[in-house]
Amino acid sequence: MNINEVKEQMCDVCHKMWQLGWVAANDGNVSVRLDDGTFLATPTGISKSFITPEKIVRIDGEGNVIEAENGYRPSSEIKMHLRCYKEREDVGGVVHAHPPTATGYAVANKALDGYTMIEAVIAVGSVPVTPYGTPSTYEVPEAIAPYLKEHDVMLLQNHGALTVGADLLTAYYRMETLELFAKISLTAHLLGGEREISRENIDRLCSMRENYKVTGKHPGYKKYPYGDK
Repeated sequence: MNINEVKEQMCDVCHKMWQLGWVAANDGNVSVRLDDGTFLATPTGISKSFITPEKIVRIDGEGNVIEAENGYRPSSEIKMHLRCYKEREDVGGVVHAHPPTATGYAVANKALDGYTMIEAVIAVGSVPVTPYGTPSTYEVPEAIAPYLKEHDVMLLQNHGALTVGADLLTAYYRMETLELFAKISLTAHLLGGEREISRENIDRLCSMRENYKVTGKHPGYKKYPYGDK
C-alpha cells in the first residue's frame, strides 16, 4: 500500500474501535511502521471517531515529528509503540485500546491465560498482565519489553490492552480476538468455570499456526498467576 492507503486503513481501524466501544473520548492509539523506517501515528487529543487521514502524524524512530498538519502531535503513548518496533523487527503495526471486558481483567490484575477457546489458543496463547506503568512515561515501555519476546497480545495493568502484528490489520484482529476471548471467559466463569483443553490438544493447536500462516510470537503453554510472570 502507498502512504495514503495506509492512512485510510488507520482511520478505518480507529473508527471501528470507537464503534465497538473500545475507546472513549481521546483514548487509544494506532501506529504503523513504513518501509523507509519512519512511522505513522494517530495524533494526541483527538477522538478516534474524528480521525481523518490528514490528521495522521509521521514521525522518526525517536518520536520526532517529520510531517504533521496544523500543529498535530503524535499520541502521548508513542513511547510504548516505538518500544514495540525496537524490540521486534517483525512488527509493522501496533494497537492500544481499552476494550471493556479485557480491560476489566487488566484492572483486576488477572491474566487471560486459560487455554479454553480454540481460536485464542492458536492466535494468541496466554495473555499476561504487564506491570503497572504511568501513561506517557518510559515506565510503560519498560514494563512491556520483557513480554514482547513471547507475546503479541498483552494486558496493561489498570490501563487497557496492547496488540502488535506484522501489519496493522493483524494487530487489530488480535485485539478483536482478545476482547471476544475475555467476554467468553467471563461468561464461562459465571456459568461455573472454564474447562481447559487438554495439553495434548493444546500442542496440536499450536502446531497448526504454521498451516494457518499465523505470524508473530506465541508463548506456548504458559500460565501467569494473577498477572505476574
